[in-house]
Amino acid sequence: MILSSIFDWDRVWGQMPELLSKLPITLELALVAMLISLVLGLLLAIVRIKKIIVLEQLAKIFLSVIRGTPMIIQLYVAYYGVPIILQAFGADNSVIREIPKILYAFLALGVYQSAFTSETIRAAFISVNKGEIEAAHAMGMSYPQILFKIIIPEAAEVAVPGLVNSLIGLIKGTSLAFACGVIEITAQAQIISGRSYRYLEGYVALAIIYWVITFIIEQLLKILEKKISIPDQVDGNKPNKFKQFFIKVLRKKQIEAEILNESKTDDDLELNENINTKEGVLE
Repeated sequence: MILSSIFDWDRVWGQMPELLSKLPITLELALVAMLISLVLGLLLAIVRIKKIIVLEQLAKIFLSVIRGTPMIIQLYVAYYGVPIILQAFGADNSVIREIPKILYAFLALGVYQSAFTSETIRAAFISVNKGEIEAAHAMGMSYPQILFKIIIPEAAEVAVPGLVNSLIGLIKGTSLAFACGVIEITAQAQIISGRSYRYLEGYVALAIIYWVITFIIEQLLKILEKKISIPDQVDGNKPNKFKQFFIKVLRKKQIEAEILNESKTDDDLELNENINTKEGVLE
């Protein structure tokens, strides 16, 4: 009896249906924001890899500002700042008031996550073996073929775990969307708990939901990693023929380059000997 007055498990399970009714909003926030972060993150990664003048410096400033400020501040800036910007461009107040609040949350969460997604994507592209790309060029493969058969598969193997972890962090980050007036599962837990002032049960129920979502995503990640992995060994001790072929082509090109350099060196030595001989005759 005393324990139930402190913490009531029946109240925890009783709140679940009402909390789960807002789960679609939480997932929608996370997925749409993740899509925005992927597009923006890819653009930022390309700018930094290609070292595009001016844009690279702007990208570094953008990343520094986004990473250096809390997510909740960015949500407030989006919620209060975007309407002011729209007013400055002549938008009518009645139109601005009709904008769904969830759009501000999409924007803020997506921009915030893009600062981290861009580094994951950039690291993935940099990790691609340049030797295999050179071998593919030597085989006469076009750039689209190299992109879809070599670069993207190998970059995906590196990027997917980081991107899925970003998605997990983003799902938990949606708990701050109440700053934009969006009622998702965290805000719903606060509303439910406020009716009886039993906040502990509400937050425990919330924690269980977040943990289950995270656990499911982690299991899906393990399956996905097995699907996209490009192992060095396939079928026991048999080497991967695809990679072995590229290595052979690359080695062949290296040997040809060495032979060419040696022949140039021999020609230079022979030429110097002839010059020395002729100079001796002239003397």
